[in-house]
Amino acid sequence: MSMPERDFAPGDGPAAKVSVSLRTGNIRAVRERVGARGFSAYVDAAVERQIERDLLEEALQANEAASGPIPQSLRDEAAELFRRVKSAPELQEEDGWRAHEAG
Repeated sequence: MSMPERDFAPGDGPAAKVSVSLRTGNIRAVRERVGARGFSAYVDAAVERQIERDLLEEALQANEAASGPIPQSLRDEAAELFRRVKSAPELQEEDGWRAHEAG
C-alpha cells in the first residue's frame, strides 16, 4: 500500500508512476540529453526545481507585502551576481559552487 502524496515533502518519498503530457520537442530534447533511462529522473528534478522557484517567489511576495519592495540597488546587485555565476563554468557544478563558497 502506498502512502498519500501529502505525507512527503517535495523531493522526498518513493517514486510513483504518473501520466503526464509533454510537448514532443521537449520529449526529444530530454531524450537527447539523458537517454530513455534518465528521462524520469530528469523530469523529476525539473519539477523539484520549479517547486523551489514557486516557493521562493511566494516567500519574496510575502516579504514585500510585510516590508515593502526590495530596493532597486539590491535587485541590480543580485542580477549581476547571477550573471557572473551563470557565465562561470566552474561555478555551475555543485562541487565548484561549494569550493567557491568555502574559498
